[in-house]
Amino acid sequence: MIGGLLLFITGLTLFLFGMIKLSAHMQGLFSGKIRGYIRLSVKKPIYGLLLGIISTILFQSSSATTLLTVSIVSAGLISFFHSLGIILGADIGTTLTAQLVVWKVTNISPVIIFFGGVLFFIGKLKWKSIGEAVLYFGLIFYGLSLIGDATAPVKENEIFVRFFQEAQNPFIGIGIGLIFTAIVQASAIPIGILIILGQQGLISLEGALPIVLGANIGTTATAILGSIVTNINAKRSAVSHVLFKLLGVIVCLIFLPVFLSLLKHLSPDIAQQIAFGHFTLNILIAVVFMFLLQPFSLFVEKIIPGTDQVLPLWPEFLDEQCLATPREALTCVKKELGREIVLTQKMLSTSLSLIHEFKPAKKRDIAYTELVVDNVQTEITQYLWNVSCSQLTPALSKKLFAFSSIVYDVERIGDRSTNIVELAESKHKRNALFSGPAKDELTEIGDLVMKNLDDAVMLIERRDAKKIQDVFERHLQVVVAIKAATEKHLERFYQKVCRAEAGPIFVDMLVNLERISDHCLVIAEHIKNIDE
Repeated sequence: MIGGLLLFITGLTLFLFGMIKLSAHMQGLFSGKIRGYIRLSVKKPIYGLLLGIISTILFQSSSATTLLTVSIVSAGLISFFHSLGIILGADIGTTLTAQLVVWKVTNISPVIIFFGGVLFFIGKLKWKSIGEAVLYFGLIFYGLSLIGDATAPVKENEIFVRFFQEAQNPFIGIGIGLIFTAIVQASAIPIGILIILGQQGLISLEGALPIVLGANIGTTATAILGSIVTNINAKRSAVSHVLFKLLGVIVCLIFLPVFLSLLKHLSPDIAQQIAFGHFTLNILIAVVFMFLLQPFSLFVEKIIPGTDQVLPLWPEFLDEQCLATPREALTCVKKELGREIVLTQKMLSTSLSLIHEFKPAKKRDIAYTELVVDNVQTEITQYLWNVSCSQLTPALSKKLFAFSSIVYDVERIGDRSTNIVELAESKHKRNALFSGPAKDELTEIGDLVMKNLDDAVMLIERRDAKKIQDVFERHLQVVVAIKAATEKHLERFYQKVCRAEAGPIFVDMLVNLERISDHCLVIAEHIKNIDE
């Protein structure tokens, strides 16, 4: 009994480890291409559906896909409406894992692990990365294989067999599936176990299907928990996921006898019937709601009222038609630069707040905002190159080169703000507390740098000689203040007032703040030299 329980726990642990690591690994591989995928997903809901399916197949976790989608919505990269197709697709994609269990991929999981391990240990770069993904994939199904081995002896337990083979109250099964899935945050585990029990003849379809329905509701727990600290649109996406599942399960319960009859007609094998039940439920939900996304989204917006800003991932002002007139084209660039620097302004403001109170959700928002800033920089740079191919007057040439430099400086401000967030996270994880004087110095310097960036934002919109002078003078104050703070920090360090682990973080934050002020200074200098 103890041995079987330990084997079950070991299998469950390997499954969760493989799923979490595979999901994180695949997200890392595709993070650089996410811009193109997001752009495709917002064109039509069907593209979002396909993106959700493919992402979940790669991540082997619909929870990971929906949580990532909620995070992207929270950051404002896509609207609440456009997230719905991705969520529906994620629910379809997760059914593949169940089907692979039916096809007994668990039996060849040691071979998959061995093959992945070989690639991981002897491969280089790309092949090593592929090997790592294959290794984690194999661990998922090897974990399920161990769970199957652990449950095999229960064939001799009459109470267990009677409980699962006799038809039970479907609400009990739904409760079991919901609670278990909410705890492990992966519907593939309970559904995979049910399929294995079906292969061993230990469960009936009548006993398994309600648990499958409950597992589908339980899988929404991850997105709900992740949305607690997000904005309104992200909360709407998470609630929509719950409503999709709840309404789908209610329909299946109403027509439960018909549903059971359909599944038995599709296949005589209980394990396959369970997998078909999981697949049919999610296909039904997707097919119905894909035609009702617009009214459904309006309904959810009424339930959760409020407005949130969506950050366009792609340029708003770079009009290709204006390229024929360089002066108008550079006006378009100026407007887009203004949008880009406002984003970095928000990034710096948020990063400074995280120094004293770190919040992972805000870190994710900044990471996605940086994605927008990087993309806008790329698009502006390409647009400026197209402008440079035209005949330009000396004044327009000066403006073009100034804008080429400013777009780089703005992007670097975003990078430095991200660095501050990472340092804030390191401070939080190490519990590296700053002394009172250190906090005051960071606040003072942060305020000065923030004012410089505020002025830089206004200068891009309108040239102002006084603000240019203010940036110059304030930058000198920043340099002096940072030098003084560094010297005082050394004194506190030798006096053991400051903790040793906090020192490098404090100094790195000062360095990044000084660099941000440097970039603001360069922007002011370029604006000063531009003839309006």
